[in-house]
Amino acid sequence: MRYRTFAEPDYDALAALDLAARRHADPRFDALPDREREGRLSTSLPALKFYERSEHSFVAQDDAGGLAGAIFAQHVWQGDRPIVLVRTVLLSPDAPPETAAGLLHAAVKSAYDTAVYEVHFPVTPALERAAGEEEAHVTGRYAVRHLGTRAQTAPGERLGVGKSAAAGAEGGA
Repeated sequence: MRYRTFAEPDYDALAALDLAARRHADPRFDALPDREREGRLSTSLPALKFYERSEHSFVAQDDAGGLAGAIFAQHVWQGDRPIVLVRTVLLSPDAPPETAAGLLHAAVKSAYDTAVYEVHFPVTPALERAAGEEEAHVTGRYAVRHLGTRAQTAPGERLGVGKSAAAGAEGGA
């Protein structure tokens, strides 16, 4: 497996990889509302152009030249120091088991090479083993609060209905 940055000639393959990964993760993906399908995909043209320039995003290319995976990450200034934040890890349904670890390691190495000493990422099932190989520290769980209609169909384990949902329905804070 070869890990490398990507460019415009990879965009169509990245979009196909994203769609295949989403369909594999959720066999009901094609039946979701249009807005939810669009919200789960990470390969819009603006996103690909942004992550291509991020210096921390990579693809995993197999020996035949196909894409087995991708990691989209960016540097983020936290006010007192920079971090690299991983947004997405995409894996082909038939990607070798070491693909996620190789992608995460590529992002970690790129962070170190640019004097950024923290890489933040959600510990998804695909990244759990990779997190161990990188000797990562788990400091909590990564959660996303979707606003608007996507809150009804967004992926992941939904935590309890709390005040914010009720306040939003009543127009309060």
